[in-house]
Amino acid sequence: MSQVPETRLPLAGIRVVEFVHMVMGPTCGLLLADLGAEVIKVEPVAEGDNTRRLMGSGAGYWLTYNRNKKSFAVDMKSPEGMAAVRKLLATADVMTENFRPGAMEKLGLGYQAVKAIKPDIIYSSMKGFLPGPYEKRTALDEVVQMMTGLAYMTGPVGRPLRAGASVNDVMGGMFSAVAVLAALLQRKDTGKGQFVQTGLFENSAFLVAQHMMQQVVTGAAAAPMPSRISAWAIYDVFETADKDQQVFLGVVSDSQWVAFCEAFDFTLFANDPALARNNQRVQARERIMPIVRERIQSMGKASVMALCEAAGLPFSPIQRPQDLFEDQHLNASGGLTELALGNGETTKVPMLPFEMDGQRFGARLPAPEVGSHSRELLSELGYEGAAIDELAASGLIRT
Repeated sequence: MSQVPETRLPLAGIRVVEFVHMVMGPTCGLLLADLGAEVIKVEPVAEGDNTRRLMGSGAGYWLTYNRNKKSFAVDMKSPEGMAAVRKLLATADVMTENFRPGAMEKLGLGYQAVKAIKPDIIYSSMKGFLPGPYEKRTALDEVVQMMTGLAYMTGPVGRPLRAGASVNDVMGGMFSAVAVLAALLQRKDTGKGQFVQTGLFENSAFLVAQHMMQQVVTGAAAAPMPSRISAWAIYDVFETADKDQQVFLGVVSDSQWVAFCEAFDFTLFANDPALARNNQRVQARERIMPIVRERIQSMGKASVMALCEAAGLPFSPIQRPQDLFEDQHLNASGGLTELALGNGETTKVPMLPFEMDGQRFGARLPAPEVGSHSRELLSELGYEGAAIDELAASGLIRT
């Protein structure tokens, strides 16, 4: 699978200036950058974005969401630094930010102020909540998962559990990128920029909409996933004969039921008219599942998966995130892109999960060092070399 030459990338020629941190804002920039936009990350001059130094569960944020970007490290509290930022914004098509409510206004970079600098700019603001009673609250992915019932649906009764990845932050950034692209398209017709806003809480509400509608359709509230009534009789994780090795297997249609019975030699099930339809099997789940579990537990994991693949059944081994580095499909299909690390080594990271005209979008630039593009950008903005040196010597920029 080949990658698109930089000059032919969909967003080539679009300049994005981002004031972002953590996951939601950087994800928006990542999508735009991978698709070819020039994304310039404005960072504090001393140590750069705090996300660079996160440990524990946040240790992977920086490398994951900041490839293909440039770093402009500047002291925005100084008149000289802010003047440089304003000059940069005057060249931008898009500005993005995801700081707490009022932070950009306090800096003098709210939408109206930036619009005065660049009237047709697309200004994307990513917040915890869209305008309303909660808009001043501070939100995190975990907070909105608790507020919307996503954590309730994930954990067992009485033990709400957040999803194992930053699903709202990532999807919030994706929705912001969608809004930015729509605004850019609209600008072609109107010549006008606009303010677009994305809410983390609203994103999580969108994720649980299916459970809200389940209550509308059935008249009963959706149960948490560990105690849910499945829509299918066989849709679960099964032990195999190999120690500590499990397989997920789903049978989600009547035709798959026939294929499953043939593959695993369940002649008794196949010939039972009381199990011919999906809803009949759901009602008979307590009778079916012990027999199925016993059969699969007598087989090796590889054998189970081979039968499932041959029969066209949905299945999966139970993998860990680190297993994906060696995943056969991701590697063979070009789904991992090589990313340079600051120590000279390289690693692999998943690419955007789509292709366009057979092309994938990978890493062109590594995650930048603090201020690694400051000199280049200032020079482009008309600063002479001596002036740049003076700003650097005074600590107002980092190069």
